[in-house]
Amino acid sequence: MAESTVQLRMTITAEEYLKSYAGTAKSVHAVTLDGRRIQFPASILRPFVTREGIQGHFAIDYDENNRFSKIEKLG
Repeated sequence: MAESTVQLRMTITAEEYLKSYAGTAKSVHAVTLDGRRIQFPASILRPFVTREGIQGHFAIDYDENNRFSKIEKLG
């Protein structure tokens, strides 16, 4: 199986991130731009948290075993 990349837009307030993901939640469930439902580690979002929360267009890469490889903010 080859590596794959998915894209999604995310808007999460700082309070929502801290309450839902920084503490107890281990993963985030989201829908990609092409309609697929995905799950990824909540911790990968930490570099993108600002005072306003997390907002933007992201690309998430998965390896051949469908494990998280990297995340990049596209805009």
